[in-house]
Amino acid sequence: MTQGLKTQDLKAAAARAEIVRVGTSLFSRGYVHASAGNISAKLDDGHGHLITPTDAALGFLDADRLAQVDAAGEQIAGDRASKTLTLHRRIYAADPTARFVIHTHSTHLVALTLAGVWQQDDVLPPLTPYFVMKVGHVPLVPYHRPGDPRVADLVTDRINSRAANGTPIRAVLLDRLGPVVWGPDAASALAVLEELEETARLWLTTDRRPEPLPDDAIAELRTAFGASW
Repeated sequence: MTQGLKTQDLKAAAARAEIVRVGTSLFSRGYVHASAGNISAKLDDGHGHLITPTDAALGFLDADRLAQVDAAGEQIAGDRASKTLTLHRRIYAADPTARFVIHTHSTHLVALTLAGVWQQDDVLPPLTPYFVMKVGHVPLVPYHRPGDPRVADLVTDRINSRAANGTPIRAVLLDRLGPVVWGPDAASALAVLEELEETARLWLTTDRRPEPLPDDAIAELRTAFGASW
């Protein structure tokens, strides 16, 4: 039992360190600013989640002050959890592969919602092979105030409907608030965020004129790489 608790503590400490590392990286590269955005990690064996505190600056996180909630969502340690806790928990519940969730107010993706997305169910066209392979479909979620619990319902609906169609999603875009991305680990979630933001930048800076990849090219990516498109 003591060994089990020690292992659990070590894993939680590693998850805390990873959240701090990701927050620092996002801030230093301009993906987040001020106290916008939040990050969470799912702990092993039903031990709940870690999430950044409300109004925390992601570039200056303290690992010991990260909020920890139990499997029921009750806070058991750290500073007060982010107001998006419900959304994060619902993403983990809807997608069993999700272990790390990132929400940012990335400039080009927020600008995309202001300028107008490509389609409501696909905020960007399939412009590049890496967007198709690493990101896939990204639906737009209509505007609600930050932390509104109704957003969790909308995101869950989109995760479930896409999974039922055989095209699981890794991200959604919240209108005027930015992307929420997830993956089996921090590196995977970061890859989705970075590719998504870069594709939004390409789309906006080319005055949204490029043609999407043709259907046969996308079919080849499905066959060769298992792209979910």
